[in-house]
Amino acid sequence: EESSNGWQRAEVIRLEQDVFTALAGSGKLYVYKTDGFWSQIKSAGSAIYASRLYLNQYSKSHPERLAQNKPGGPVIRGNVYIHPTASVDSTAVLGPNVSIGEGVTVGAGVRVRESIVLHGASLHDHTCVLNTIVGWDSTIGRWARVEGTPSDPNPNDPYAKIDSETLFRDGRLTPSITILGCSVTIPAEVVILNSIVLPHKELSRSYKNQIIL
Repeated sequence: EESSNGWQRAEVIRLEQDVFTALAGSGKLYVYKTDGFWSQIKSAGSAIYASRLYLNQYSKSHPERLAQNKPGGPVIRGNVYIHPTASVDSTAVLGPNVSIGEGVTVGAGVRVRESIVLHGASLHDHTCVLNTIVGWDSTIGRWARVEGTPSDPNPNDPYAKIDSETLFRDGRLTPSITILGCSVTIPAEVVILNSIVLPHKELSRSYKNQIIL
């Protein structure tokens, strides 16, 4: 739409520039300071970081929600959440900062660290999953390794935040956490590194720093 003076209205309103600036100028913008955690979710890597913050909060306010080391159970290192319906082999090693969703199957000798495994996923024997989001109903074959690169903020800065990474830099995919979409099948004995796999893909080989369409 165009007004009578010929100015064309912008299609996008920017909250920080267009709204907050005007409110601050009129004295109607206020600040509420929270002592709890706060994190932006602007990239896939930030979801792993936010999960870590939630798990750490659970350890303080609701420790009963987190998995504990028990005889005949998996080895738990740090803060780990396991849904009651998940099946986890006693020889698996989970943590720190791992979330296992509803109906997930974790086989013998599996190692999971800094990852989110969503409902219905299956990690076959001796797989290694690091800095990864495993999508719903995905399958990772025996002895496969699925790994990403963390993008954590500065741990020495209490007000640090995750930078909004661009997907590509210098024409190449920026190393970040690995993401498997829903219903992805990873074969046995392959390595998936710093890659994004779209849903319903059945891979046949190893991949590194790629988006698999």
